[in-house]
Amino acid sequence: MAVPKRKMSRSNTRHRRAQWKASVPALVPVTIDGSVYRVPGRLVKAYQRGLLNPEG
Repeated sequence: MAVPKRKMSRSNTRHRRAQWKASVPALVPVTIDGSVYRVPGRLVKAYQRGLLNPEG
């Protein structure tokens, strides 16, 4: 694991943290029991198999 050799300033830490942004997942329409739901693409198989409930 990488270990810093010296303490990073608070300003640099906050600037580094502000660089990345989470992106909204692409929603894919999926038909389950005759109803169409929009779910994240990587979870389509789980919804189709009934492992996840689209209502929440």
